[in-house]
Amino acid sequence: MLGRVLWMLITVTGLLLNPVEAQPHRILVDTDVNIDDVLALFYLLKQNNTEFDLKAITINANGWNDAGHAVNYLYDILFMMDRDDVPVGVGGEGGILPNGTILPNVGGYLPIIDQGASTAGGCRYRQEVPPGQDGRLDVNTNYGIRKALLPQGERKYAPLQQPTAQQVMKDAISAGPITVFLMGAHTNLAIFLMSNPHLKNNIKHIYAMGGAIRSTCSENATSSEAGLCGDIGNLYSQDSNPYAEYNIFVDPFAAYTVLHSGIPITLIPLDATRTIPVDEKFFSAFELKQETYEAHYSFQSLKMIRDTWPNKEFHKEFCMWDFFMVGVALSQMQSLERDEGENEFAKMEWRNISVITSNRPYGISDGSNPLIDGRSIPKFNVQKNGVHSGHVQLGMQDPFCLVKGRKGKCQDGYTKEVNGPEAVSVLVAIEAKANRDVDSILAKEFYKSFLDVINRPKQIGQLNTRAGFPLYQSVLQKPDFGQELMGKPVVFDMDMSAGDFLALLYLLKLPVELINLKGILVSANGWATAATIEVVYDILHMMGRDDIPVGLGNVFAVGQSHSEFPSLGDCRYSSSIPQGSGGSLDSDTLYGFARDLPRSPRRYRPETTDYPGLGQPTALDVWKSIVKSLHPGSKITLLTNGPLTNLAQIILSENTDSVVQDVYIVGGHIPHENEKGNLFTVPSNEYAEFNMFLDPLASKAVLDSKLNITLIPLRIQKQVSSFQNILVELQLTDKTPEAAFAQHLLSRLWELKQNHHRYLHMDTFLGEILGAVILAGGHPLLNQTFEFMPLKVVAEGDVSIIGQLLVDENQTKMVKILCSINPEAYYEQFANILGAKQLSAVIASFVEEKGTWATQPNRTCTIDHLAN
Repeated sequence: MLGRVLWMLITVTGLLLNPVEAQPHRILVDTDVNIDDVLALFYLLKQNNTEFDLKAITINANGWNDAGHAVNYLYDILFMMDRDDVPVGVGGEGGILPNGTILPNVGGYLPIIDQGASTAGGCRYRQEVPPGQDGRLDVNTNYGIRKALLPQGERKYAPLQQPTAQQVMKDAISAGPITVFLMGAHTNLAIFLMSNPHLKNNIKHIYAMGGAIRSTCSENATSSEAGLCGDIGNLYSQDSNPYAEYNIFVDPFAAYTVLHSGIPITLIPLDATRTIPVDEKFFSAFELKQETYEAHYSFQSLKMIRDTWPNKEFHKEFCMWDFFMVGVALSQMQSLERDEGENEFAKMEWRNISVITSNRPYGISDGSNPLIDGRSIPKFNVQKNGVHSGHVQLGMQDPFCLVKGRKGKCQDGYTKEVNGPEAVSVLVAIEAKANRDVDSILAKEFYKSFLDVINRPKQIGQLNTRAGFPLYQSVLQKPDFGQELMGKPVVFDMDMSAGDFLALLYLLKLPVELINLKGILVSANGWATAATIEVVYDILHMMGRDDIPVGLGNVFAVGQSHSEFPSLGDCRYSSSIPQGSGGSLDSDTLYGFARDLPRSPRRYRPETTDYPGLGQPTALDVWKSIVKSLHPGSKITLLTNGPLTNLAQIILSENTDSVVQDVYIVGGHIPHENEKGNLFTVPSNEYAEFNMFLDPLASKAVLDSKLNITLIPLRIQKQVSSFQNILVELQLTDKTPEAAFAQHLLSRLWELKQNHHRYLHMDTFLGEILGAVILAGGHPLLNQTFEFMPLKVVAEGDVSIIGQLLVDENQTKMVKILCSINPEAYYEQFANILGAKQLSAVIASFVEEKGTWATQPNRTCTIDHLAN
């Protein structure tokens, strides 16, 4: 009742203040950039901005996207829709102190209760979001069609220049009354409200898609129908928590904070969205009506999801989650009788709910709850025996949550109906309204509205890539080596850090009679996320090597994936990688330079029902193909620049002794005179190195194998990590496109290292080039020396010792270790190879590539263009 009265007061006040001409509704969107969010954005951007004015977008970075991919994706959408005026905020380097003090610009990469001083941290809730296929990989690339269809504008992510989520949110809210649309976790808004309570009254209303209140099963539901509606929530694995919905579950404390803020809220939970799936009749009608670029992009996105859906229930299971929420919100905002939430598209009810943040019994301290455990005064002043003081779910397989033979008992993230002081009166959508046109094939009123709006000839998208450039061609750039005698076969295994891309450029520049780069294996559990494989394709395209296959490796370290749900798993080791500045945010964007590269026709593609067998090859697929192509007697030399996950999988899958000549491993730290490792995000572990730590069981499998291993350890990498010296050499060499690119990237890394504490580890990436130089040799003054040691890696036990290398005299196998090298000769060799005119880039940049496509964009939108 209190919520209803407050709503009526706000409505009456607004009418009195604006009796004649209402101002546009100012809107802030907070999104995790999933495909339903993208369709919701298109629906919003198609509205008349004199009525609905989108003022800003912030990215929720602890859900279904990875921040670097998401921010550039939004820039492309806004460019296409001619809305480059809309600021986009993502991330931030602020932290939360142990006493609960919230520092400026917390990035929202982690749930509030787990947020510490940095952007590195665990994934207690995010374990429910697959990092690879069927999850963040598909969302980041939009199933491979994002770069194929969306145009690329001038805006892009740049380190230390990108506006943060909190900065953009504060600018938009402090400028005047605003409505907030929440399309993901509530982390950003909760942090804002906790940090800026004086600005709370500027938020007129919150509309949120999320939560699940009641089961939608009818009493007469069949057994198959009950399988779709029986669980209240929608998490992948119901064995631990059958109550929660993703947007609330990934940060329950944040959702609780927003719900209890006193701001009027309209909630669109699963209860309602399950009544408006993308059914077959809507899908067919959409297929026949694609009259704008945004309509075409939206339909192609839905089609890709349908064609990759894991079962035949797409039209029942994929619902209009966030775009339905936006439809309800805009209709409700238009209505003058908002006291009952009047709108065109959903039936509404007032319900008393709260968000469950911990599980009974309350007042316990079992090591699961950072707000309570080990504290005399609970964090954020929560009550010692209150609703936040119970067991907090630790992950998918938390023993506390599991009940043998039954569904799990944990309720973290459950939007539960309650009474008493915890109850908040919220207007809730309970069901999508039927189409008022009873003769229409479209069953729901919003089906009709969405198709009308997305095809509306106003606020139309400017162009897409193919229609904007009449001469656009997807041309593969492949070399013709003729009868040239090829050198030793090499496979490069990389985790796509900045140093790995520099090493790749070096390998691509080497004479093919010396080094024949046969393939690239990508580790997706290191410094970059899986979708960054598209940057690998772009580098190869730039260098005219679209013939080189690229295989995508596992997204989990050995032993970290879920036994029953292999697309899900833990992040015990990868949690050491910062998600923000100096971490995956920068790796995924190549520190802002990825969008300068030409666009390859090759990109990540999931396997679809239309084209079975044509999806993204796995690392193991590529390896087996290379082995099969070898001439009799030939053997492969492997260079690994990341965690050893792919190599371990290869060893376990087949006998590698007969096909592998040598393995060069860039990584590992052999302590010398108490010299520390580089695992700066795990202070308790002083002597490990990242590549060994990121997959210790894989490292053990490789070191225990019979392979001939040459180790380039951390100590020797540090000896060749002078930015000044390598940049001097690059300045003196010829300016090929690849030499210029390397110079720009290294200059940026050096500048960042000097100017911000989050970038103090940049020299780590400079040392990663060393493996490629040692493998190839060729400089008479490199003067490298080696020694042999019996090594083993600590693969199990406490995190404080995991990944450390030990000299073990009981080991019979000896590892060859690089001991010294001439740094000056190394810098000179790298610069000379990149500056050589031979095997130089065939397309220097995206700007040059666009110049070959067209002189004057064709902005006429026709069905012919959309069909291409």
